[in-house]
Amino acid sequence: MKTALVTGANKGIGFETAKILAQQGFFVYLGCRSAENGQAAVQRLKTAGLNNIEDILLDVTDQRSVDQARRIIGEKTGCLDVLVNNAGISGIYEQSALTTLPEDYLTVFDTNVFGVVRVTEAFIDLLRGAAEPRIVNVTTAMASLTLAADLYGNSYPKRYVAYQSSKSALNMYTVNLAYELRDTNFKVNAVCPGHTQTDFTRQQGTSSPEQAGQRIAKFALIGRDGPTGQFFSEEYFPEPANCPW
Repeated sequence: MKTALVTGANKGIGFETAKILAQQGFFVYLGCRSAENGQAAVQRLKTAGLNNIEDILLDVTDQRSVDQARRIIGEKTGCLDVLVNNAGISGIYEQSALTTLPEDYLTVFDTNVFGVVRVTEAFIDLLRGAAEPRIVNVTTAMASLTLAADLYGNSYPKRYVAYQSSKSALNMYTVNLAYELRDTNFKVNAVCPGHTQTDFTRQQGTSSPEQAGQRIAKFALIGRDGPTGQFFSEEYFPEPANCPW
């Protein structure tokens, strides 16, 4: 049975992605910052008839927590087929390039960028043990420099400088990771789930968590001829060739 780890999986997009992968026959580890929330998420999935799941205590901002999760999963399996780096935060509500404090940037980057680096580096050996490993980094169209540079357009009526900057950095990390793994069977991509109705967006958005989960899971399941080192935002740019970084 193939295995997958989804971070930030106790609710929202992460939960739906984990659910889809479990439905596809993966044994899915739900990385959750809270043991209580993780157990509740697992119970919801088991009630839905999915037993090939397990919650793992995993705080991506804590190296000891990441290492502990790696040890536990490594004792259960010799390889990891899919890693979905989904855990993320938006940061403070009001974000301005003129007033947002450095510590506010650090808080957001610690989860959205450094957290991804921690988890990826911790689990890369298990991923190398898989025949066709996949890494999906959950990003946003709001990280696009091309769109943000349209200063007087309507791409972003409200901007979040710390959040957008962190996801732009994540995109660059994704490209470099894909580059270093280009001669292997890895596929590494950055995927925007769309403007999704979750707690993250205060239940506002144009996509359901189920739709967002499908967009993420699609790139966790791509075949050997699939893309790598690319950015996808299917809600905003249905044609990949027109999807701006």
